[in-house]
Amino acid sequence: MGSLRFFIVVEILLFLFGVYQVLTNPALLLLLAFGIFCVYLGLRKRKRGRGNFQSFELIFGLFMIFLGLASSPAFWIMLILAVLYIGLKGIEISGVDITKNSFWRKKQMIIVKSTEPQDHDNQKEKMQWLGSERIGDDVYEWNDINLNLLAGDTIVDLGNTLLPKDDSIVIIRKGFGRTRILVPLGVGIQLQHSALYGQIEFENTQDALKNETVTLYSSDYDQNPRRLKILTNTLVGDLEVIRV
Repeated sequence: MGSLRFFIVVEILLFLFGVYQVLTNPALLLLLAFGIFCVYLGLRKRKRGRGNFQSFELIFGLFMIFLGLASSPAFWIMLILAVLYIGLKGIEISGVDITKNSFWRKKQMIIVKSTEPQDHDNQKEKMQWLGSERIGDDVYEWNDINLNLLAGDTIVDLGNTLLPKDDSIVIIRKGFGRTRILVPLGVGIQLQHSALYGQIEFENTQDALKNETVTLYSSDYDQNPRRLKILTNTLVGDLEVIRV
């Protein structure tokens, strides 16, 4: 019922805005007035039995009214919102999941392994925005992770990683989709997560975020020499940090 009230209020506001656009546009006002007059003539003729519902005046008047309304952007916005609302409500009632095969549900697996530090060379790596991707097939030296993803189901697996005795950082910026980060036992975790809408699960704690930012710490973060800082930003999607 709340969504219906919101829809009605928005439609009324758009209607008032459309009326304002018509009143401030003499050409549209004249067109609507002429259309209403023609409809009046058509209905009057039909009432007197000298015409029917398909009379020329009635059809022409309705066409003039439609043409006047269609010249207002508010009319098209009202129509688009009405179609979207009715369509989404119909999908909700039918129970059909239209996102089942959506692009943002495609899975991505990132497995991170590490070795002792080596000599460093400049590197350039292209990242995939959508679809299935696996990073970390080979063992390599630990480097802080910085990912920018558009959409999908992403898993970052640190289970085979020996983090250095220092602060390590994982940064993930994402548009849509679920994100899971697997962290080995014995690592202190600081989690800072921002989301427009989504759920967060960390250290047996679950919370819902609506345009909020939350900062959480594991119980052993201050005493642990190996600490992982996870910074994530998501528009819409859930985040899980799991111990393995």
